[in-house]
Formats: sequence, C-alpha cells, structure tokens
Amino acid sequence: MEIARALSDLEEVRERLAGCQRFHGYSGRAAAISGWVALAAGGVQRLLAPHPSAPAELRLYLAIWLGCLAIGLAVNYGALAVWYWRIADDRERRQTRTVGATILPAISLSAMLTLALLDVHAEALLPGSWFAAYGTGLFASRAMVPRGMTAVACVYMLAGAALLLLPNHALALSWWVMPFGFGLGMLWIGWLLAHEHAREHAA
Repeated sequence: MEIARALSDLEEVRERLAGCQRFHGYSGRAAAISGWVALAAGGVQRLLAPHPSAPAELRLYLAIWLGCLAIGLAVNYGALAVWYWRIADDRERRQTRTVGATILPAISLSAMLTLALLDVHAEALLPGSWFAAYGTGLFASRAMVPRGMTAVACVYMLAGAALLLLPNHALALSWWVMPFGFGLGMLWIGWLLAHEHAREHAA
C-alpha cells in the first residue's frame, strides 16, 4: 500500500515537473490556421500544376509552397511574438530562447537542403526533405511540447523517409502530398496544443 502511494506521489511530481518544463508559447489556433492554409495551397496546386514536371510547373510549385511557408511562419511566429511580449513571464521568455536553440539546427538543415536540391534540379526530393527536417525539429523539442507531439514527429520523419526512398520520385510532387503532410499535420498539432491548453486551464 505504501509502495503504491509512493509511486503515485512520484508520478504526480513527474507530471508537475513536466508541466513546468513544457513550453506554452505555441498557439494551437495559429497552427490550425497554417494547416488550413496548406490545404488551400494544395487546392491551388491541383488547379494549376497537379503533377509538375516542366520547368514552368516546377517554378509554380515552388512559388505555391514557399508562399505557404511564408504565411505559416508569419502566423505562427506572429502569435508567438504576441505571447512573448504580452503574456510570458521571465522564466517563459528564457524558455523561448531555449526552444529556439533546439529547433534552429532543423530549420538550418531544411534551408540548406532546399538550396542544394534546387541547385542540382532535384525538386522531387524537396517534400521528403522538408517532412524529415520538420519531424526532426519536433522530436528535438519533444520535452517541451505536449506528449502527443512525439507521435507527430515520428510520422513526419517516416513520411519523409518514404518520400525520399520512393522508386518514382516524381510522385512526391503530386498535389496531395504537401497538403496531406503539412495541412493535416498542422491541424493535428493545433488540436494537441489546444487540448493541452484546455487541460491546463481546467486544472
């Protein structure tokens, strides 16, 4: 009986420590918005370049998804900036810098891979590289985000590996790949963040 109580107390302490370590600056609403933007971008690609192969189609593909990236970054980091200046306390602001350092290598890797693959005209490898890099960044920051985010990170990394190892690389550029990954993936992340915030406010 005493052992069971001690284990229960230990689990409660672990939960409290995890709650203190968890980063609260990410916005579930912002993540969901970026997910809907990715789904809309997929619709645009379906209309204009569903299976890009010609140079003009590939340039259009890049314009669509780099534009989607720019919007997603603006929405998510805009929400983070508002939280940082209006809500966060000193500890949470220090934590923001730690989170930034954690995901910076993945962001840098993604940017370098994008430039390298474009230089050798290997655009078909871009989606897999983006998925893998994003999953790596999520996994690196797993201790500071909701538990379910580890599963999201693993799905992204597995999807990235699958796309990179496809025998027909051109399939990776199909109109449904990016909205399926970043559209549904960001909606999943948004739901996890919103659920976490709701649970913390109810506690």
